[in-house]
Amino acid sequence: MAFCANCGAEVSGRFCQKCGAPAGAPGAAPGAGPTPAPPPPGVNPLPPPAAPGMSPSVGMTDNMAGALCYLFGFITGILFLVLAPYNQNREIRFHAFQSIFLNIAWFVLEIVVFIISAILIHIPIIGPLFSGLLYLVLGLGLFILWLYMMFKTYNGEKILLPVIGPMADKQAGV
Repeated sequence: MAFCANCGAEVSGRFCQKCGAPAGAPGAAPGAGPTPAPPPPGVNPLPPPAAPGMSPSVGMTDNMAGALCYLFGFITGILFLVLAPYNQNREIRFHAFQSIFLNIAWFVLEIVVFIISAILIHIPIIGPLFSGLLYLVLGLGLFILWLYMMFKTYNGEKILLPVIGPMADKQAGV
């Protein structure tokens, strides 16, 4: 029967189940097995620490998760509010809520432009042109805002949009 040189617990295998020390460590009981060779000079036997903003168990940085909140709108926003490691992070929750609110505002603006276009379409020549221009400006503007939000969030910047930014900040607060 072998005992751990570190904590004195009974060892049945190559490592102590209580403290994790190798069974063949110096001072271990005889018959515990061969002593493992030390690592070469300059080699750290421990794994490298996790990058800043990244937990060791999660494979995604905070800024990447925040940027992905905007990718598919309210779908990814809701997804990051539900997924366990991300829903505890205040910054990711903020971006998820802001993404949801941005997409709701986008939808409301599309309805308003549709109603305005339904009225303008009855004006000959100028109505359809103005209606098409209105759709183009809204669509292009919101597309650029969407790309801007993903880019800035990925670069680690926190952008508070007017009206919906403070609402998202209040919702994300713990």
